[in-house]
Amino acid sequence: MTIFDRDKVETFRFIRCRFDADSGVAQLVYAFDDGPELVEKITVPGAPFSLDGARASAVERALRLLHLIAGVSYYKAAPSAVRIEGYAIDAETAALLEDIYLNGLAEFAYKNGLDLRERIHFPATATTGAAAETLGLRNHALTAVGGGKDSLVSIEALRSAGQPQTLAWIGSSQLIRSCAERTGLPHWQVGRALAPELFEINRQGAYNGHIPVTAINSAILVLTALLHGVGQVVFSNERSASAGSLVADTGEINHQWSKGWAFEKHFGEYVERHIAADLRYYSLLRPLSELAVARQFAKTDHYDAYFSSCNRNFHILGEKPAQRWCGMCPKCHFVFLALAPFMPKTRLVNIFGRNLLDDMEQVRGYDALLEYRDHKPFECVGEGRESRAALTALTHKPEWREDALVARFIREIQPQLEPAGLTIEPLLRIGGEHRVPAPLWERVRAHFAA
Repeated sequence: MTIFDRDKVETFRFIRCRFDADSGVAQLVYAFDDGPELVEKITVPGAPFSLDGARASAVERALRLLHLIAGVSYYKAAPSAVRIEGYAIDAETAALLEDIYLNGLAEFAYKNGLDLRERIHFPATATTGAAAETLGLRNHALTAVGGGKDSLVSIEALRSAGQPQTLAWIGSSQLIRSCAERTGLPHWQVGRALAPELFEINRQGAYNGHIPVTAINSAILVLTALLHGVGQVVFSNERSASAGSLVADTGEINHQWSKGWAFEKHFGEYVERHIAADLRYYSLLRPLSELAVARQFAKTDHYDAYFSSCNRNFHILGEKPAQRWCGMCPKCHFVFLALAPFMPKTRLVNIFGRNLLDDMEQVRGYDALLEYRDHKPFECVGEGRESRAALTALTHKPEWREDALVARFIREIQPQLEPAGLTIEPLLRIGGEHRVPAPLWERVRAHFAA
């Protein structure tokens, strides 16, 4: 067996990609230097696919984009020079990829003590091609479902707005499947099998860490939408996702950069210019904060026994929590806090199986959410000001005031904060930049205001 030495790798190669319309399987092939090929497989349900000339060309462009973006899962093992074989890319494609790799790997680089600014360069050797064609895609939404509160809020908003939709998720999570089935809507499971050699490379000491998963999933669902003739790819990333963690002596690092507005705008515009002119990629919740999403979710208990935002449920490797919520991670901490102002205490405690705000062992985790003596966790959680406002709201509720962490906040932390920055109402306002088609947004906004 060849031993992988991350420090001796000189080149990361994008070797080839192909799609079999009969089986619905896409193969994405990579390698380090002259090492063995790393083959990832994406399986899109609904095969065999019959593709005409214009749509077949769009599918090929989407496949290449997916090949290039999904390569980040392997590139991180030994960041090095990039070589693209079999096809060329233009300057706009190179700019998008460098944006995704540099910003999407920022946390990875920080934790591994790496400076990727000189390493990440995608060679642009092709001239810019003709503008993407209009394909006649149908008015149907392919809605990404992740098993958490956000996508369920989007699903119900689209349903209320009368927007036809099919749900889709990537991987084999039974938790996500249960949520999708609970909606009563049609749904597709898209398979993704990483090259098995990657796990061995990791065991041999490759660099490892966080990658921009949402960017990869976005590219997968763009390909899926084109294969099915669907005209919208819908995610559920709120405006809070655009705010990173302020790390001392380093600056801002955004764990969820590929959930933020900068990625959505760049990727969505690229898809319309270069893949299909009538394929809309957007996040339905972009004009909402995390707290506004939590308030919306709390309006119904339909998914209380099904949803989970605890990321330990979705790790590829490692032990999963015995219940839907581990109760110890930043996601559990934040979702509990975000929902607390908007639903009865008994309901929330029943969802989690415990009261996280009455447990002093959770102090350090909640201090990080508050940005008190620590930076915001590297996780998909709301802004520090949202956590501070949510806790402040609980100080006015008799049923929460005596709980250990709320009482500590009243006693130790709140006196140090400016009262003007602790009100929750401004954070619940809906507004800001978004890419939701205007007629649909008017109907969705009315749903949120109801």
